[in-house]
Amino acid sequence: MKVIRRTVLAAAAVAALAAPFAALAQDIKPRLIRFGYGLNEQSNQGRAVKLFAEEVEKASGGKMRVRAVGAAALGPDTQMQQALIGGAQEMMVGSTATLVGITKEMAIWDTPFLFNNAKEADAVLDGPVGQKVMDKLQEKGLVGLVYWENGFRNLTNNKRPVAKLEDLDGIKLRVMQNDVFLNSFKTLGANAVPLPFSELFTALETKTVDGQENPYNTIVSSKFYEVQKYLTVTNHVYSPWIVTVSKKWWDGLSAAEKKVLQDAAVKSRDFERQDTRAEGAKALADLKGKGMQVNELPPAEAARMRDKLTAVNAGIAAQVGEGLWKEVQAAVAQARGH
Repeated sequence: MKVIRRTVLAAAAVAALAAPFAALAQDIKPRLIRFGYGLNEQSNQGRAVKLFAEEVEKASGGKMRVRAVGAAALGPDTQMQQALIGGAQEMMVGSTATLVGITKEMAIWDTPFLFNNAKEADAVLDGPVGQKVMDKLQEKGLVGLVYWENGFRNLTNNKRPVAKLEDLDGIKLRVMQNDVFLNSFKTLGANAVPLPFSELFTALETKTVDGQENPYNTIVSSKFYEVQKYLTVTNHVYSPWIVTVSKKWWDGLSAAEKKVLQDAAVKSRDFERQDTRAEGAKALADLKGKGMQVNELPPAEAARMRDKLTAVNAGIAAQVGEGLWKEVQAAVAQARGH
């Protein structure tokens, strides 16, 4: 009798253990997730989206499948953001800068010379204040999962090497469709022209604009070296990317499905940052090898630029709110160990 009872109890224990897993499996439905991004499949962005897709499929037992659509085939960032808000597309990764028109607090990440290095950026973005800014998206119909790295932005152009502040005078520079970038470069003396990224190569080729600013990886993967002569290492802004989900769609997911996506997003973030940094170092060497003339902006000139942008920074603080501005500055100081 005892043996039977023990067997029944053991079976019950196994069933009790299996129950959450069975429930979990039932909580995951077959879903096709359209995930749009701007760069091509061979880019750091493309590789990380691929890893994300594999992780989602693995964790969901093949039920949730990600259809990655790169090269801005679903439209530029701004168009995809609207598709997510409307529930016509499930996911995307894009620049935080293009979200400023939707969620003004995102402008904090456009602050020129905010971070000195990637370690500071990781600490602040993955910390409480980074989360606070990301959570603001929910009011507007988007859910932020993680920040990826686009990287420190550097300047390329066809006119002249930029060795001092005055060298920017009159350079027709393509910038993102974002007021902080527009105001920053106008303040520094450039003729700032807002253009979608998808139109940039042609604009450089046809000399509609003289230059642009992006991280090394993007300069290589987009082949800007074919249409640009000078590269100046300015590290003027650290640009994050952000993985976002349609809130309309997200709210219909079970807790198990949300966990699959969130966990995969964290794995993709860690992979993407490592990949981007390794590629960035190689990309700079590649660009020199491809005949670009490279110079580094002297620290004294970077300091002059920073001083010149005081009014722009005050404008960002006013836009995002003094409270948030101070929280971010405190988080940066803490990351610096001050």
